[in-house]
Amino acid sequence: MKAMSKPSTRRTQKTTAADLVIVGGAGHVGLPLALVFAGKGLNVLVYDINDQAFPLIKQGKMPFMERGAAPLLQKVLAQGRLHFTANQSALSQVPIMIVTIGTPIDEFMNPNLQGMRDCFDALLPFISNEQLVILRSTVYPGTTDWLGSYMEAHGKHPLLAFCPERIMEGYAIEELQKFPQIISATTPEALERAAGFFLKIAPEVIRLKPMEAEFAKLFCNSFRYIQFAMANQFYMMANSAGLDFYRIFQAMKKDYPRMQGMPAAGFSAGPCLLKDTMQLTAFYNNEFSLGYTAMLVNEGLPLYLTDRLAHQYDLPNLRVGLMGMAFKANSDDPRSSLSYKLKKVLTFKAKEVLTTDPFVRGDTDLKPLSEVLEHSDLFILCAPHPQYKDLDFKGRPVVDIWNAYGKGAII
Repeated sequence: MKAMSKPSTRRTQKTTAADLVIVGGAGHVGLPLALVFAGKGLNVLVYDINDQAFPLIKQGKMPFMERGAAPLLQKVLAQGRLHFTANQSALSQVPIMIVTIGTPIDEFMNPNLQGMRDCFDALLPFISNEQLVILRSTVYPGTTDWLGSYMEAHGKHPLLAFCPERIMEGYAIEELQKFPQIISATTPEALERAAGFFLKIAPEVIRLKPMEAEFAKLFCNSFRYIQFAMANQFYMMANSAGLDFYRIFQAMKKDYPRMQGMPAAGFSAGPCLLKDTMQLTAFYNNEFSLGYTAMLVNEGLPLYLTDRLAHQYDLPNLRVGLMGMAFKANSDDPRSSLSYKLKKVLTFKAKEVLTTDPFVRGDTDLKPLSEVLEHSDLFILCAPHPQYKDLDFKGRPVVDIWNAYGKGAII
């Protein structure tokens, strides 16, 4: 969510009956949450200054891919449970406010709290002491307590909670209702209010202190990022030795329960994993060596692939086709995708780089799959979308580091 502007004077539909408002409610975190609560019978107000998605959502169409979301969206719209506004003054009438802005990292890999400050500077005139304010996106350790003090210094004393989202993008509708919700708050009253609220959708809540909950979210994403880095490092080791990593991988895992949690190799990116690992690193005075090493491995994988390809093929005379520009399979989200890092590096190495993706929108450089298949001399499966499974590459080399389709090659 971007920094907020001055309160809008635009007319909006009546929203005073809303049970909760989600700030940044048209995004990947906010909209699925809005749909699930609306599906449970609550009247939900979606607030977002970036209201360009509102017309599409009002038509019952999702602005991004989310499994099971479209039918639920159409249902709650028909029931009149979902409302929209870009008018900040509407927020003051709602008893529960969920804020989906977190703390990103800056160009120095340090947490940037300015967006959180700007967001609440804009919200403060519309926050009342009776409201339950819930932070939902990942934040730097200590942010919840800092925000409580910051609002108190400005004469605001709402009930403040931090209840991190724990869903996998694309599976939010299912997972919000399937997994326990971690909740925390700055006061016992806020904690119990948050618990009762999330028990409307979740089977269980787990109570923690604010900084414990902040660490729980960061630990989870950093753990996964480090796991992916281990798999990627093993892939590079085996490949450099002239061995097929996936023969080793499959042998290790077959009927051996201790290795079932080991992930495959592949681009480990997206809007959360690297960011959250670097937030832990900054908190620990840059002494989180595992996190730094994981970053070097995962972010270095496109460079490794380019270097190996340059030794194996005559790249200056080849057109390279990159298949899949989203950060993972079955996704339309290109945020922080390593496919784009690979594209940037190959632009200076290859004759031409062609890119395609069946889901990603808004990238004017993307070409139809048929054109990439026709004109490329070498292919790299960056995001293993199912649409690529049975393609005929007509004998041209294919690099599939995921081994998703059995087309992997030692390079």
